[in-house]
Amino acid sequence: MTHHGAGLARLTNNQALVEQLKTDYRQATLSLQDRAMLAYAVKLTLEPWHMVEADVIALRAAGFSDAAILDLNQVTSYFAYVNRLADGLGVGLEDFWEKVPAERIHQR
Repeated sequence: MTHHGAGLARLTNNQALVEQLKTDYRQATLSLQDRAMLAYAVKLTLEPWHMVEADVIALRAAGFSDAAILDLNQVTSYFAYVNRLADGLGVGLEDFWEKVPAERIHQR
């Protein structure tokens, strides 16, 4: 969340939300649709073998179109894949992120 948290802080201009998401998204102030999206992404990331049709139905009930559900699935899966590649090869964050002061990242 270090790398992507900085980007999210820039997009939302809400560092408090980013900190809530880093700690526990279930305690963050989010819409029901955002909660459904994150619950799906967490389950797909941590327990993909437990995914069932009801998970997709819950997203539809939260207002997601089938195209949006496919996007959510693909983005979640892609990040899981890339993170496993990086972890498996011992790839760390770019040095750039260690050199940029936190306050500068949050100002963008």
